[in-house]
Amino acid sequence: MQNSELFRNPFAWYAEMRRNRPVFYDPKHQSWMVFRYNDVKQVFSDWQTFSSKVPLPPEQTDFTESLNFTDPPKHRTLRSLVGQVFTARRVEALAPRIAQITHELIDTVQHQGEMDFMHHLAIPLPVIVIAEILGVPVGDRSDFKHWSDGIVVNDGEAITAMADYFRHLLVERRKNPSQDLISDLIAAHEAGETLSAQELVDFCIVLLVAGNETTTNLLGNAVLCFNDYPEAFAQLKQDPQLLPLAIEEVLRYRSPVQAMARFTQVETQLSEQTIPAGQMVTVWMGAANRDEAQFDHADAFVINRDPNPHLAFGNGIHFCLGAPLARLEAKIVLSIVLERLPNLCIVTNRELEFVHSVEVHGVKSLPVLF
Repeated sequence: MQNSELFRNPFAWYAEMRRNRPVFYDPKHQSWMVFRYNDVKQVFSDWQTFSSKVPLPPEQTDFTESLNFTDPPKHRTLRSLVGQVFTARRVEALAPRIAQITHELIDTVQHQGEMDFMHHLAIPLPVIVIAEILGVPVGDRSDFKHWSDGIVVNDGEAITAMADYFRHLLVERRKNPSQDLISDLIAAHEAGETLSAQELVDFCIVLLVAGNETTTNLLGNAVLCFNDYPEAFAQLKQDPQLLPLAIEEVLRYRSPVQAMARFTQVETQLSEQTIPAGQMVTVWMGAANRDEAQFDHADAFVINRDPNPHLAFGNGIHFCLGAPLARLEAKIVLSIVLERLPNLCIVTNRELEFVHSVEVHGVKSLPVLF
């Protein structure tokens, strides 16, 4: 399958892999590929066998000490510290501001009757929100989106540029603390918590990237799902109380993050395959979330699916710290879209370009009428 088709529609390939090669070694990527729900969940759950710590060349230091790439006990320490300052209450308190930003963004295009859903709403909103949480100056936000896109496709220069930016911002906040997450992290750090300067920088990077890429693609993918399933969209407009279930189904059906890597600490077995120690393992959450053995009508978008134990945010100790924020943003934005743009539909004569990544699933641009 061509890469461009894999970005657009990986789901037929996933189905074939689940059936015929649920766990196999891919020499091209030097990684074991894992596709079935139970196997993916096991890899996420068993951090002692499947480590998150990436073997890296010695010269790379940035973005290596974040929550994503550490195991306990270090991971426990980092998550505990972050949990002290990035609390559920802090996330919920953002609701009025998220709604205000959404209305302001829609106000700029409402009179036009059309917009690019990604560029006018799904991309700017989460960047503004996460930048405000961190305390990033307004003028620097466009750099953030540029760097964030680069990090998604493993651009080393983007990682370095963002790390340097945060090093500078941390120095500024030490001198002049503010009412933001970076200032709170510095305060917790200086109160004796074991968080290195590099870990502070890496946490800022991971929060920024996860905080905007996930929500951006969740919002765009929701519009794709509603467009492909107009009867479900009609059902949602008739009963907006279904929105939380609809968001979970978007997360399952078109997961914003499709794949993640782990590394075996010891020899292990998955689906009758023996995987040696020291091997990279790629878990395909996008495939697990379409597993017929786990989900009835797995290839259909069922707007009121309940329960819905998808793995879009991972599982186990690395369950996505930003999941409550992504869910809150999606709920607020989509509820306002339903209220203000009830006739939203995708322009039919345009070919959609998908993000050039097998790990991230979403569109670069999404022209809509309303």
